[in-house]
Amino acid sequence: MKDPNCIFCKIIDGEIPSYKIIETERTFSFLDINPIAEGHSLVIPKHHAQKLHEVPDEYLSEILVVAKQIASKLGVANYNLLQNNGRLAHQEVDHVHFHLIPKTSEEDGLNYRFKPLSKEHVDLEKVHKKLV
Repeated sequence: MKDPNCIFCKIIDGEIPSYKIIETERTFSFLDINPIAEGHSLVIPKHHAQKLHEVPDEYLSEILVVAKQIASKLGVANYNLLQNNGRLAHQEVDHVHFHLIPKTSEEDGLNYRFKPLSKEHVDLEKVHKKLV
């Protein structure tokens, strides 16, 4: 499934040029045109979906394999693999995509810190029951 208005679908179809890295039957990877580190790459399923839970499993199964191959080719010891869902979660393109972002120094690449909620704000037992 493709969306004719989606920039990533157009990249997959070759309508928009890209620096393609690896292409498989169900995935496409290329360099990010607004990188936050040298080698910042995107891995996307060839099935158009806005959010991860909407992508058929068979398309997702190759993504980590391709990301691993790119990380190996880059030869970096440290990197992040990031995937966002929805505007509030910082998703800017409405096509599922995974960022592989090399982290070669404190300044380069992705910079963030987890801010854990206090135990008073999260009922782990209640959340666990919902998930099992």
